[in-house]
Amino acid sequence: MAKKRIKAETALFPLPVVLVTSTDRSGKPNIITLAWAGIVCSEPPMLSISIRPGRYSHGLIKEQMEFAVNIPTSLIVRQTDICGTISGRSHDKFKETGLSPEPAAVIKPPLIKECPVNLECRVKDVVSLGTHDMFIAEIVSVHVDESAVSASGKIDHSKAKPFSYNWGEYWSLGEKIGFYGCSKG
Repeated sequence: MAKKRIKAETALFPLPVVLVTSTDRSGKPNIITLAWAGIVCSEPPMLSISIRPGRYSHGLIKEQMEFAVNIPTSLIVRQTDICGTISGRSHDKFKETGLSPEPAAVIKPPLIKECPVNLECRVKDVVSLGTHDMFIAEIVSVHVDESAVSASGKIDHSKAKPFSYNWGEYWSLGEKIGFYGCSKG
């Protein structure tokens, strides 16, 4: 089949959907939904998130230099969407969504109890890219619900039920179709 060339845009998909928590100086928490997120280094474990400078969370993270990445389940897609469509400047997203803050072990921003995987992060660098600034952060602690841990001690993705973002739509993930190295037998 022939390929059709379209304009250059953010056509990479699927993207992870994450809920990022941050705090202001007084410790008041906020949540932002992001899809511009990904792993950037294995050792030390690091990830990046990208946020528009005008967003409330951008200022909080730039000031405090830490945040938590919380991976939501498909069971809380509605709450996840709310956190991406209203501003923490004028809304208490924990209160409005019914999500539950939990204390983190290392950083000040809370974890989200309803998310089976939580990554505590400390910012190492901020890179201005254009419409977004990329926060590059070291993962300093990871929390996983016991119910989402496999017998081998790894995250069981079928129990964590993450979902993805594809050009304005949320999609659940299907079944496992292979594993790293499966081509080698």
